[in-house]
Amino acid sequence: MTTDSSTIKVDAELRASVEQFYAHHMQLLDAGRIPEWASFFTEDGTFAVDSHPEPARGRGQITAGATRTVEQLRGQGIARRHWLGMVDIAPADDTTVRVRSYALVFQITEAEGAAVRSSTTCEDELVRAGDSWLIRARTVRQDRPA
Repeated sequence: MTTDSSTIKVDAELRASVEQFYAHHMQLLDAGRIPEWASFFTEDGTFAVDSHPEPARGRGQITAGATRTVEQLRGQGIARRHWLGMVDIAPADDTTVRVRSYALVFQITEAEGAAVRSSTTCEDELVRAGDSWLIRARTVRQDRPA
């Protein structure tokens, strides 16, 4: 992200709107409600993860990839929870914000309980959609030692 958001003032209404969006969006993913979760991406949205060779492009590919992952995890008796924090919001214009956050992914199994599976940085470009937001682009990077 190239914007220095440390000097940008974000009003409470915008912050609440973005944080509520993420709370709802991630809980849909964790509940396995993939079509609803994916509906928060634009039709031409992208989802790039640094551990994958190519980003998923378009809502259809995003839905298919997430569905495969959820089915695989369920088959292994694994549940996941995504926890976003340190949400840094940088308005780009009247309808677009760039958001950078830290995301912890917890993995839960019957035998081992909950454990941190990964620590990542998530960068999203959100576009206004009525009273909510849609993700135009998401980039997730696994945290690694320098």
